[in-house]
Amino acid sequence: MFDKLQNFYEKADRQIIAWMAKYSLSVLRFGMGLIFVWFGALKFFPGLSPAEELVRNTIYFVDPDFFLPILALWEVVIGLGFWLGFFTKKFERLTILLLFLQMPGTALPLVILPEVCWTSFPFGLTLEGQYIIKNLAIIGSALVFGATVRGDSLPAEK
Repeated sequence: MFDKLQNFYEKADRQIIAWMAKYSLSVLRFGMGLIFVWFGALKFFPGLSPAEELVRNTIYFVDPDFFLPILALWEVVIGLGFWLGFFTKKFERLTILLLFLQMPGTALPLVILPEVCWTSFPFGLTLEGQYIIKNLAIIGSALVFGATVRGDSLPAEK
């Protein structure tokens, strides 16, 4: 009885892992594209992005009215780059590069505006701080895409 249960578990486990290996990059690609296109597009319209004030206060050394549309375009291009990955991997390296060039700027408020990001350093994060820290997951996702740039999939088994 135990052997049958273990065999059933093993077979189901392999099928689930194979399904995840087959579809995970597509789901991740769609989600990453959506995040960047959506968040970037909001920045084209003054007052619509919840991150606008944070960006304006972080890049005080550059005219925000000049910088925000550039940032908006940058983020939309990253998102479109992920979506283009459904059809061609041609732009994947450039998309990842643009993302990694953008990420340090997103972390700046942690240092420049600690009172906006922390309720109690180092563990108490405000909503803005959480918004920034979640970029670690975005960086991890970009690393996954980078690891698959020469191939189309993740192996289900090794």
